[in-house]
Amino acid sequence: MTYVVEGELFFASSHDLTTLFSYTEDPDRVVVDLSGSHVWHASTVAALGAIETKHQALGKTLEIVGMNDSSGTMHGRLTGGFE
Repeated sequence: MTYVVEGELFFASSHDLTTLFSYTEDPDRVVVDLSGSHVWHASTVAALGAIETKHQALGKTLEIVGMNDSSGTMHGRLTGGFE
């Protein structure tokens, strides 16, 4: 299943992002497509981490794709992941 996220992601939208998922009903592999969005704030990076953690706790994998360079740099700086 692929969730497509569009729009600006910052502190005000971070909580809303976490409520978009049907964690228990999601399949074993979930993709989050951020190609239509931009990560502006550390709270969004934390929200993405929480989403991944919830899926992992249910034995599911989550892949984040389509992050633009600026968003990927912020995410990597804060998580040690994407560069």
